[in-house]
Amino acid sequence: MTAPNLAGHLQRFFTERLLGQLGASPHTVASYRDTFRLLLKFATKHHRRQASDLKVENLDAKLVGSFLQHLERDRRNSVRSRNCRLSAIHAFFASVCLNEPGIAGHCQRVLAIPCKRFERGPVEFLTTEETTALLKAPDATTWRGRRDQLLLQLAVQTGLRNSELTGLRRQDVQLGPGAHVRCLGKGRKARCTPLRSDVAAALSRWLAEQPQDPTTPVFPASSGMPMSSDALQRMVTRHISTAGGRCPSLQRKKVTPHTLRHTTAMDLLHRGVDITVIALWLGHESIQTTQIYIHADIAMKEKALARAMNRKMTVKRYQPPDRLLAFLEGL
Repeated sequence: MTAPNLAGHLQRFFTERLLGQLGASPHTVASYRDTFRLLLKFATKHHRRQASDLKVENLDAKLVGSFLQHLERDRRNSVRSRNCRLSAIHAFFASVCLNEPGIAGHCQRVLAIPCKRFERGPVEFLTTEETTALLKAPDATTWRGRRDQLLLQLAVQTGLRNSELTGLRRQDVQLGPGAHVRCLGKGRKARCTPLRSDVAAALSRWLAEQPQDPTTPVFPASSGMPMSSDALQRMVTRHISTAGGRCPSLQRKKVTPHTLRHTTAMDLLHRGVDITVIALWLGHESIQTTQIYIHADIAMKEKALARAMNRKMTVKRYQPPDRLLAFLEGL
């Protein structure tokens, strides 16, 4: 039997499975696309043939395992990113397994590769001093520097995700009274995030310099196209390096674009905003996701400890009001 062609299965997976049957969001499609872009690049180098000439059986469990090691060792991806890539690969091979029973055993061996366990460390976020140093890092005398400074300012104020920042279009920005930005976030949840007056004014000045087409990216690359996620990461890394000269504590932190989202949440929490409002602000599906910021807030824990150590505070124990309740309590 001729080994199935990979290209046909991959095209069918994206068009029929993801878009046609599952109705996957553009963010999911883009994430899966990036995964297979990296995997095919790795596989073509390993097998020394073009991606269009590869067969499904060329992507065996051994090669996929080596690819996952490459992500962590060479690309320095986190375990979370590694597991995210593996989930996309699992989804593809589960689809192939249904359509090609003849290679079900091959697919099952890939599907048996487990996600990697990892320790959940504390949430990393920037202090007020670190945020100020970061916002001053770009060279505001250049087009690129003004773009970067405004992007960082918007990220810290709104808490938008990476894909939401790079996907912003001119039509998604509403200026004037009630200024806000609209985005379609994770899980196809649309939300509006209000803008401070200074951020809205800076956005107004910036957009006045850009093309007037409603679909124009708010933060374009030099080519005019939307910034990629990798470009956003490199931009943040570059300015963190510069800001580290002014604020040494930044040199000890691993800062990613998502760190700016955590910074927004912690700033709202410190200002006394209710945790349910923060969950809505960030577009969290469940409030349990937002609880991580309470655990990370050492200031709140210190206040709780101070109250617990207050000697004037007496702890009253529960006393049953009558004999029947006392009997039940004693059981």
